[in-house]
Amino acid sequence: MKKIAFMGTPDFSVPILRKLIDHPEYEVGLVVTQPDRPKGRKKILTPPPVKVEAEKAMIPVFQPEKLRENLQPILDYNPDIIVTAAYGQILPKELLDIPPFGCVNVHASLLPELRGGAPIHYAIMQGKKETGITIMYMAEKLDAGDILTQKSIPIEKEDHVGTMHDKLSLVGSELLLETLPQLFAKEISPIEQDDEKATFAANIKREQERIDWMRSDEEIYNQIRGLHPWPVAFTTYEGKVMKIWWAEPTDKKYDGEPGEIVDIINNESFVVVCGNGNGLKITEIQPAGKKRMTVKQYLQGSSERIKIGTKMGEHHE
Repeated sequence: MKKIAFMGTPDFSVPILRKLIDHPEYEVGLVVTQPDRPKGRKKILTPPPVKVEAEKAMIPVFQPEKLRENLQPILDYNPDIIVTAAYGQILPKELLDIPPFGCVNVHASLLPELRGGAPIHYAIMQGKKETGITIMYMAEKLDAGDILTQKSIPIEKEDHVGTMHDKLSLVGSELLLETLPQLFAKEISPIEQDDEKATFAANIKREQERIDWMRSDEEIYNQIRGLHPWPVAFTTYEGKVMKIWWAEPTDKKYDGEPGEIVDIINNESFVVVCGNGNGLKITEIQPAGKKRMTVKQYLQGSSERIKIGTKMGEHHE
């Protein structure tokens, strides 16, 4: 039975951990995850999803603030292999050298494309038609280790970060279980990444969430779904921030300037002109200080809440 130390933090990592726990030939004897963090308006100290899953299975959990400052629990466990999935810290060389079968990572892109912490967001925002999972050896450099296996899946036009997150998490768990027996049997020849083809997916910054109505309807639609359901794209309307949770391309040309509201459809949506002249139909929003709602809910009682001829994105915060 192979001893596995698992390192991961968010929801993405949970199905991967679960598959390893359920496998009869593997023993997950230690889970390493990030410390509990304050969440929500009340700042309630909340454990990472991986910790919750590990505790259900009564597996010891180690939560170092800085991994490189305390490796002892991992050294004491002496794993055959370390498996990471969205852990959130780069592993020091001392740790990479410990397990006889190395340290492998489940990464949500087709490396060397989209190295970094937000590969699913960028794949959608960049309008890619496919993405996938890479199982790779860990290296000291971010997501730059040798590739063991890869599997691609399509990005459908209606997909967003939430749907792709769930699909890729499942694909990652399945591909890992296909890869590990080959790795243990030394049947895989790792492939070195071509650094010249590397692209990067750094964590999303606030400015990337702001909609620029000078862009095309397709670019803005990709931005909205590439930030849905977190952290969510936004614009401004009448001087206040408005989050745009969902929209749909109309594939129709409209007279009007970029950002101008030119139509209200059945009191259920409104159309904003984009930089290429096409309209984008907005269907779900979150006005400043309010909860997420459909445009229909927003307009109930008074369509004056949205005025044709006014513009979005005119004011900065």
